[in-house]
Formats: sequence, C-alpha cells, structure tokens
Amino acid sequence: MLGDGTTVCCETGELVDKDDGLKSEQLQGFKQGGEAGLSLTPSSRFLQAELELNVLLSRLSFTEPVRYIYNPLEYAWETHRCYVERYCQSGQSILFLGMNPGPFGMAQTGVPFGEVRSVVDWLKITGEVGHPPNEHPKRQIRGLACTQSEVSGARFWGFFKKLCGEPEKFFKHCFVHNLCPLIFMSASGKNLTPPELPVGEREKLLALCDITLCKVVEALGVSMVIGVGRVAEQRARRALTAAGVSVRVESIMHPSPRNPKANKGWEGEARTRLTELGVISLLSMSNNMMKNHKENE
Repeated sequence: MLGDGTTVCCETGELVDKDDGLKSEQLQGFKQGGEAGLSLTPSSRFLQAELELNVLLSRLSFTEPVRYIYNPLEYAWETHRCYVERYCQSGQSILFLGMNPGPFGMAQTGVPFGEVRSVVDWLKITGEVGHPPNEHPKRQIRGLACTQSEVSGARFWGFFKKLCGEPEKFFKHCFVHNLCPLIFMSASGKNLTPPELPVGEREKLLALCDITLCKVVEALGVSMVIGVGRVAEQRARRALTAAGVSVRVESIMHPSPRNPKANKGWEGEARTRLTELGVISLLSMSNNMMKNHKENE
C-alpha cells in the first residue's frame, strides 16, 4: 500500500483501488483457469501449475520501491507455451532453476534465460508477444523483435548450444524453469530482484512460488534440481525439503555480468561444475546415442 491508499496490483501492474483490483484479478483467474489442458502429459501438468500460480500471484500487492510489475506468463503466454509444449517431456532428470525473468530475457520472450537470438535461432520458438497493462517507458516489451541481448541468457543457452549442438539433445535430459515468473521495477525502471523486495512481501511471493516448484518437480519427475546461482539453489532446497520432495539440489554459478567471476570465464566454471555433477557425461552420452542413430538410418 502506498501513502495515498493505493497499491501496485500484480494483475495489472497499475496503481488501483484494492477492491477494484481484486475484482479484476478474480475475472482474470477465471479466464486463465479455463485454458488448462485435460491431458496428463508433463507439459500440460507444468502449464496447469503455472496457470494456478498466475491466479495466486494476481492477488498479491507490493509497496515501494516496486512501481511496475510484468508477468510474461500472461502477455507472453503464447511463446512460453510453445517452449513448454516443445521441450517439456517425459524422461527428463535435471531441472535448471533460475530465480526470475530478466528485462531483456524472459520478460521479452516468455522463455527462461530467454535471450532473443537464442530463443529464435536455436530453440526455434515462435508466437506473438503482447504487452503488460502498464509499461515503463524505459522497459518496453518488444517481444521476439527485441534487439538488446541479455548477457546471462546468451551465456547460458550459448554454452549448451556449443555442448549439445541441437536443442533436442539438451532437452532429452534437462529442462529450464524460473522459480518466480514476475519481474519488478522501480519508478526509474531499475530492475528489482526478489531479494530486494520488502521482506514480508517477498516471503508471501516466494511461498507461492515454492509450492509451484514442488508441483513442477513432481510433474517432471526429475531427480536433480540445479539452481543457477546460490539464491535459486537455497530457495529450492528449502522449499523441496519442507515439502518432503526427495530430489538432489545443487547449483552452478550464475552467468550474470554483475558477477565478476562469471565475466572471467563462466563457461569454464560451468563445465567444471557440471562435470562434477555428472551432467556433462549424461549430455555427451545423449550426443553419441543420437549420432549413432543418425549414422544407422
């Protein structure tokens, strides 16, 4: 709640009267609930969990310094759904977990670590991207036409492109997800990460995201969650342990340019860590199997 009795509504991202906002949220939740698929495939269960989270998140409100809230699972649902339905599948054992969207990544494309060129050229994601109801003039959504590259996403997907060649080889064993789908901004347009939110508001937000993470892990049936960065790892460990979900939780260094170590050679650090975790050998085995299959055709 801001000083004039208004609040930043999660559903609209605007300053609204709380009662009016709640009506809007309930209507939006009804519309979203009707989109859920009836099949029991991993991708449909995954999308259902996200739609349910959207409804719950729309009921939250945030105070200063938050002034703008974007939810790409709403305005970029088409491209996000394309990503999930194409690559979320049975047999995946590893979930890479980010924290929340970046302004030039998932906020633009609906794909975790979604640097535009990687999403379009390598992942081959298509679809229309709309706009959040209230956009900051310095953080406008251009969708797949965005020309600014997200360094974290370019490093993340670029590494696995070099390692696997084809996305199918990566997604045979792995999937990528963000714990929280929301991106927060101050009045100036500064990106605010969840740890920068007021404590009480942050905990309400992440408690809902934790529940969805447990649903997602169970839907995928993965045996290992790898947090991209320590914050994601710690949150995943806490949530999954509290829920009694038995999976291994590890981490790799975050590829953010704000991380000096990542700027000195993130790929090398990631390769070393993923070798320790057995991920490199798993993906290499997948590469060899697919290569042999093609040679025998």
